Amino acid sequence: MSTKDWLEKDYYKILGVSKDAKPEEIKKAFRKLARENHPDQHPGDKAAETRFKDVSEANSVLSDATKRKEYDDARSMFGGGFRFPGGGQPGRPGQGVNFEDLFRNAGDGGLGDLFGGLFGAGQQPTSRRRGPRRGSDVEGEVTIPFADAATGVTVGVQMVSEDACEACRGTGAKAGTVPKVCPTCQGSGMEASQSGGFAVSQPCRECRGRGLVIESPCPVCGGTGRGHSTRTMQVRIPAGVSDGAKIRVKGKGGTGENGGAAGDLYVLVHVTPHPIFGRSGDALTVTVPVTYSEAALGAEIDVPTLDGATVRLRVPAGTPNGRTFRVKGRGVGKAGAAGDMLVTVDVQVPPMLSEAAKAALAEYQRLAAEPDPRAHLMRS
Repeated sequence: MSTKDWLEKDYYKILGVSKDAKPEEIKKAFRKLARENHPDQHPGDKAAETRFKDVSEANSVLSDATKRKEYDDARSMFGGGFRFPGGGQPGRPGQGVNFEDLFRNAGDGGLGDLFGGLFGAGQQPTSRRRGPRRGSDVEGEVTIPFADAATGVTVGVQMVSEDACEACRGTGAKAGTVPKVCPTCQGSGMEASQSGGFAVSQPCRECRGRGLVIESPCPVCGGTGRGHSTRTMQVRIPAGVSDGAKIRVKGKGGTGENGGAAGDLYVLVHVTPHPIFGRSGDALTVTVPVTYSEAALGAEIDVPTLDGATVRLRVPAGTPNGRTFRVKGRGVGKAGAAGDMLVTVDVQVPPMLSEAAKAALAEYQRLAAEPDPRAHLMRS
């Protein structure tokens, strides 16, 4: 994104948060707006795609403490009517100052380079070229089934980002032409002028601080060298990922400038619940019903697993309701390193009994002669 965007766009308004919003408020607002405007939810809707790009751009600045401070400082300085020596205001026609190009040069050595000659009469402006700039981070979201979260899966993540213009390959010049070194500043992007006895270093009026002159601008990007792109990235979601986890894919974000490194891709993962299984860390949990007679006499029962197979579990005689058994290696994670499966039994009491069953149960009650299980309650 350009510094011009920083000065012209109100990222707080885009996300619908106050200027003193906490990081968690910004994160919550971005997630809500990103889900509402994600291209997957509005295929072919250019307006939704633009809104998605805007909220992603706003989040990439406001969620980063350093970028947010730079953004707030820039808007505070230039949004408050700051004037350059000679009475001009940035961005006003005829002044030869462009917000984007001004800060691109300031980004190499800070604002000190811009005003480096203000208090040093007779000093010459420092000859600098724009240094490498890291690409912006990009965020995306995916929703995967419970089983895929447990075993790992590769998914396609659609991203809207600002990359180098495909038509000019980021040069800003029309195909078949190349930018030329500015003859006025000799490629430094800065020139000196006298104002009230002071030597003032300011962006070159000829190239607007770029150090290069584009005689034939690219008709696609208008000479900016940047263009919006929508692309799908194949991302590997590791086994055992939990709902709400954020996966970082290094170097797959926005393209860097002037040889700078690419930004990173952050994928927010949503996991849909399973109708049978649950999770406790790396352990898979499941509740299975057993009959009264199985719990009392003991039995071997089949228990389902997440991959569709079954395991044989021995239920000892006299197993109480709610007892949990552990099945090794049938939990969440890669093969050979998976957690365990925790099986909890739910003893089922028959809702209806035949006359013969009632008689047999009454005879059992007589023969068992069980003590009153509630006697201790009466003594307390």
